[in-house]
Amino acid sequence: MTKLEVLKKYYGYDGFRPGQEIMIDAILEGRDALGIMPTGAGKSICYQVPALMMSGVTLVISPLISLMMDQVKALNQAGVHAAYINSSLTEGQIARALQLAAAGRYKIIYVAPERLETESFLSFAMGAEISMVTVDEAHCISQWGQDFRPSYLKIVRFIEQFSKRPIVSAFTATATQAVKEDIICVLGLIEPQVLVTGFNRENLYFEVRRDQNKDAWLLEYISARSSESGIVYCATRKNVEKVCAFLEDMGIDATRYHAGLSPDERRRNQEDFLYDVKPVMVATNAFGMGIDKSNVRYVIHYNMPQSLENYYQEAGRAGRDGEPSECILLYSAQDVATNQYLIENGKDGQELDEQTRELVLERDRERLKRMTYYCFTSDCLRDYILRYFGEYGSNYCGNCSNCLTQFQEVDVTEAARVLVGCVGSCRQRFGINVILDTVHGANTAKIRGYRMDQNPYYGKLAKVSIPRLRQMLNELLLKDYLTVTNDEYMLVRFTEKSARLLEEDTKLVMKMAKEPERAKASEKKDGDKGKGTAAFLEDGERDLFEALRALRMEIAREEKVPPYIVFSDKTLIQMARLRPGNRNEMLKVSGVGEYKFDKYGNRFLALLKK
Repeated sequence: MTKLEVLKKYYGYDGFRPGQEIMIDAILEGRDALGIMPTGAGKSICYQVPALMMSGVTLVISPLISLMMDQVKALNQAGVHAAYINSSLTEGQIARALQLAAAGRYKIIYVAPERLETESFLSFAMGAEISMVTVDEAHCISQWGQDFRPSYLKIVRFIEQFSKRPIVSAFTATATQAVKEDIICVLGLIEPQVLVTGFNRENLYFEVRRDQNKDAWLLEYISARSSESGIVYCATRKNVEKVCAFLEDMGIDATRYHAGLSPDERRRNQEDFLYDVKPVMVATNAFGMGIDKSNVRYVIHYNMPQSLENYYQEAGRAGRDGEPSECILLYSAQDVATNQYLIENGKDGQELDEQTRELVLERDRERLKRMTYYCFTSDCLRDYILRYFGEYGSNYCGNCSNCLTQFQEVDVTEAARVLVGCVGSCRQRFGINVILDTVHGANTAKIRGYRMDQNPYYGKLAKVSIPRLRQMLNELLLKDYLTVTNDEYMLVRFTEKSARLLEEDTKLVMKMAKEPERAKASEKKDGDKGKGTAAFLEDGERDLFEALRALRMEIAREEKVPPYIVFSDKTLIQMARLRPGNRNEMLKVSGVGEYKFDKYGNRFLALLKK
């Protein structure tokens, strides 16, 4: 079969997405490959299609059990024999899987990096025809990545043991230039085909909300979308428990996921989410890597993540089917302190020497700064993210809260001078919160203990709200009039530009939201929210879409698979619009392949004929 025939037969697609064909052709030519493609761009097609066309077995090294199970389930549903080998299986099950693999049963085998050095797996791999080793979530191999996993270094030793080196391909959704270069170097990719398709996801709406009642807003938002599936990310297990309990008490079908739960409970809760039994998942960042649930309509960050890499990867789990979806971050100042603590205390279990550990910590602190600036920028949010990853747009996307907000330019020179003066008068010895509390005139034990109530700038900006003061201070950091140290204390310090602000002829103007107009823009946006994937269907089509969803759920329960593995929402929407009446017409629907039609097609045709 040709690559297009493979694509149609097993996946139901008539053509490739941007970049997929370039990677597939390179692999089929025997070249190593590195693909940096955003979530939902179809990375798995890039290695699965050539895996099905090559003579041997493709090993896919993946970091999470849930990722492997999800991918293997989807492949088996599409008619491809695949297996996974990880700690969720007994030794007997692993031995049986390796026996079947050696007999040529599987074309694709997913394996955890920890398994690569076991005697049984090495014996199988060295005796089998391994055409390709694919490294999924490849940023995990880089010490400069946001999710470095020392176990990934086992991959290098594993590949070196082959007498005939297989093709090596690697894929990730987020990687800066430094991480990209590190992946190529550490994995030893030989003249690889490198593809960066671009990080922009046009179907995603971005918004930051600051200093409000998070719980009340969250309840109102989710209640308006009762039929939709979404993820709420929290920074700590404690917050996951609190938020999930709150939503459940308010009648929301929510479940939870974090590393403190037993493996059985994590599995049950994940399945409840995937099967749409409980459409809302409240989780730490331990959840989601590789979860291919296509109908997640919103991702809410209850707390600010530690980095833009983390944020974009987690937010990107919304709208994998290309339908309009929302990514909203609820910021509070406490989030910065929580993340500082997590960064300073999160590297102890990693196999790093002291010098490397300090370098990684410094990178993490810098990432936290950039993440914080995202929460306060008045520029286009999408453009801010894209610039971080080395892409440049127009600074207006029309689909983020900043682009839909009217701003006015405000002269904040005098307030900025007070902030800079306060930093100087305390000899640059304190962090952001102490500076803000001082100029605002806070009468707290901490301020009195530090004697900041005797500072010449104490109370000078008492009439300005703390949120607005924080916005101004972040503007000073963004424009390099001040900086913060790269250590756990994050002290506010002068830069070369600080003295300029105190000069008579220097002015600082910043964009600030016009509050009444912002509310109107928000109302206008909210009017379009909650309609979900069927937002643009006609009334009759929308009823049909719901009937198709009900049939999909019925089949999913019979097959014991998540509904989206039967057909995605996008496929059902196209069915509702095209109303195919026979096999040939049904095969023209995107996402309906021959294998899936043979399994389910007639039941959907029967419903459509009604």
